[in-house]
Amino acid sequence: MGAFDTLRIASSSMGVHQVWLDSLANNIANVNTATSTSQTAFQAQTPIVRSSAGGGVEIAGIALSDPNGRVTYDPDSPLADANGNVRLPEDDLASQMTQLVMAQRGFQASVQVIKDAQETYQSALSIGKSS
Repeated sequence: MGAFDTLRIASSSMGVHQVWLDSLANNIANVNTATSTSQTAFQAQTPIVRSSAGGGVEIAGIALSDPNGRVTYDPDSPLADANGNVRLPEDDLASQMTQLVMAQRGFQASVQVIKDAQETYQSALSIGKSS
């Protein structure tokens, strides 16, 4: 492993976690988005991650949740069909918030690895310098 591989790998992880955080923010903002039963539900986005050729990770694509979502009885909604049903996304707020905590922790860990590597490299550069 080269001297700067740690920085490159942690940086790629930070980028992946940022995409995950952005996706989760969009999902959370739309978790209660209702549509009529004749339309598709909001599709939550989940990044698909793979290891990259040179080490680290990268986004391979974005998976979308089921467009059928879940049908819920809400007769007061202006979008309700004749039976009083609307279509909601299949993902719920609790699931999205759990993933949000994981993504935040992963991002924070990547930042800490970068800080520690920079401090280590800085210390190595100062070895042998006169006071």
